[in-house]
Amino acid sequence: MQDQKTKTSTRTPKPEWIKARAPSGEKYFEIKSLLKSLNLATVCQEAMCPNMGECWSGGTATFMLMGEVCTRGCRFCSVKTGNPKGKIDPDEPEKVGHAIAQMNLDYVVITSVDRDDLPDEGSGHFARTVATIKKNKPELLVEVLTPDFKGSEEFIAKIIDAKPDVFAHNVETVERLQKRIRDPRAGYAQSLNVLKFVKKHDPSRCTKTSIMLGLGETDEEVLATLRDLRAVDCDVVTFGQYLQPTKTKLKVEEFVTPEKFKWWQTTAEEMGFLYVASGPLVRSSYRAGEFYIRGMVERRQKMALLGSRSNESLEQQTIKQEVEI
Repeated sequence: MQDQKTKTSTRTPKPEWIKARAPSGEKYFEIKSLLKSLNLATVCQEAMCPNMGECWSGGTATFMLMGEVCTRGCRFCSVKTGNPKGKIDPDEPEKVGHAIAQMNLDYVVITSVDRDDLPDEGSGHFARTVATIKKNKPELLVEVLTPDFKGSEEFIAKIIDAKPDVFAHNVETVERLQKRIRDPRAGYAQSLNVLKFVKKHDPSRCTKTSIMLGLGETDEEVLATLRDLRAVDCDVVTFGQYLQPTKTKLKVEEFVTPEKFKWWQTTAEEMGFLYVASGPLVRSSYRAGEFYIRGMVERRQKMALLGSRSNESLEQQTIKQEVEI
């Protein structure tokens, strides 16, 4: 009996390749100091992200809106679950937007907890934040990593119309594991429809998603997920290793090797994704300001101004040539 208790309360030991470097670099310390002076927190800090130093040194940071209490209870996530009862800072979009405009960033990711308790589920809050950032620092590239808003096209459109450069929403895992891993109000088809609607509403928006590996998925299931994502014209995908955040959350079923992550990157690129980040410590906003994705966004902006958009294979080829140069 004692052995069984011990087995269920301990985490699976991490392999040698799951190692994070200590944050460093002049830009990292500059951003850290400014965050403290502005009394502004990031998801990077709150989640103790292993890539914080690398991303900050590259000019990228991720900020979370609408508090720290999520109305949903996904079994992979350590964010506190509860009912915020409509509590929200109405001035937060302007406060965060103005603060970010003062920071030495090239690329910012705006995300949030789920707020099913709000009339518009926080979509207006998202839109105002993006609009404020763009108004104060037009050259700053903005990515939103949003909830699903229960699939409401009205709420999703609010955010798209604020003109974020990248619209991200995570499918998280393969279809079979959705009910085991995510809150019952989330769903595979619903997440795909979010990404699909973004392209329908504004084809020039870059769309992005993330998949966790190591939860018991099969290769064929991941391939099926990638095919479904390409069917809704998703541009960018990231793969990362699921790591059990607390003892009460789902255990890791498998530690995927770096070689397998590399294989997934090559496979996804061959399927037509315009940018792929894949590795054990990769997270959904990992190196979001990578020059490759930045080049893709800027190219699409230019094409939109010209009133035309080339096909994806030509776009992918052109961006790769620009990166090589």
